[in-house]
Amino acid sequence: MFRYFLTLISVCVVTGVYAGDTVSAPASLPPRKGGVGLEVNLISGRIIRHSASFTAPVPAMSYALDVNIVWQSYGQKPWQQPLGYPLYGAGITLTDYRSPRIFGKCAGIYPYVQIPLVRVGQFEWTFRFGVGVAYVTKRYSLGPDIDTINTAVSTHVNAFACLYTDLRYRLNEQLDLQAGGNLTHISNALYREPNLGVNMVGAHVGIRYFPGTSSPDRIMRKMPPVRKRWLAEARVGISHKEARAEGSPVKAAYIGALSVSRRVNGHNKVFAGIDAAYHKDVLAFLINYGIEIGHEKKHSWDGGFFVGDEFIVGRLGLMAAVGVYYRQTFLDFDPIYQRMGGKYYILTRERGPVKELFLSALLNTHGVVAEYAEFGMGVSF
Repeated sequence: MFRYFLTLISVCVVTGVYAGDTVSAPASLPPRKGGVGLEVNLISGRIIRHSASFTAPVPAMSYALDVNIVWQSYGQKPWQQPLGYPLYGAGITLTDYRSPRIFGKCAGIYPYVQIPLVRVGQFEWTFRFGVGVAYVTKRYSLGPDIDTINTAVSTHVNAFACLYTDLRYRLNEQLDLQAGGNLTHISNALYREPNLGVNMVGAHVGIRYFPGTSSPDRIMRKMPPVRKRWLAEARVGISHKEARAEGSPVKAAYIGALSVSRRVNGHNKVFAGIDAAYHKDVLAFLINYGIEIGHEKKHSWDGGFFVGDEFIVGRLGLMAAVGVYYRQTFLDFDPIYQRMGGKYYILTRERGPVKELFLSALLNTHGVVAEYAEFGMGVSF
């Protein structure tokens, strides 16, 4: 892997040096537009034990190869200018946990957006966030291939999330070198148990190459003033979890939430609200073990008060919230919970009774342990 990486660096550097020596194009030529680039990162990291229940032996070091295709925005959409002309793309991360008998290997595919935080001369500091799906070769099993050590992963297919921060140096308009830190996470959101999830923290080095240019001519607009409006929002969702009952059936959970939001600027809004969820997996547990007989439904729902922030990138909203329960199910958790995920806005407008209509995919967690994944839709007035 390292030999291939060094060969790729050599080819890109030679290509970039010669490209940097070419004569500048005449001013009469049309503006340079953003193109497609290729980025490759080598990752070295370690699995983090994030729970006392995580008892499996952790390898001293794990390794990964991250390859992604990037598109450099240049202002073709109005939202790109206020965000500093971000990049967006799609990547694949191939991870060898260096634990062939327990954790195996993982292949994750994800779309992402990268936001510039600081730009000074040829240097820039960026943040990248992506969510997708992953296939894991090893999992908890009680079947013919018994493996009860890996209590972190119980399904081959899992959700995959990654965070990257990079310090990047631009050699020329085609070639960048970078180094930084990252976090990857896999989990099935308690669709099947056990599900502690695998968190790997690492460092990486990489290169990015654009056959055309990574510095297109930017479209500059005079942005209209942003109304710091208030909105009322209603959201409904559904989740599925394994019940702790005979046969381990998968049961639905139904979630509803009401909130109000305040837009801070063109790409950010804060919100607060109240939610409730009815868990049929808890109901099945109580019936199966004869607990709270006659009052099973009463002990199968929970709810909380929450506050959070949402970051808007075009039609995509990236949100994170923290809440405190005012009521819990019989299988109670920590009193504080977190919710994070994304919204896709089908409708956004400034006038009319309905201002927003969206689809949502959210993850409810307690610390770094997922409780459920919620898929739903909502409307704002």
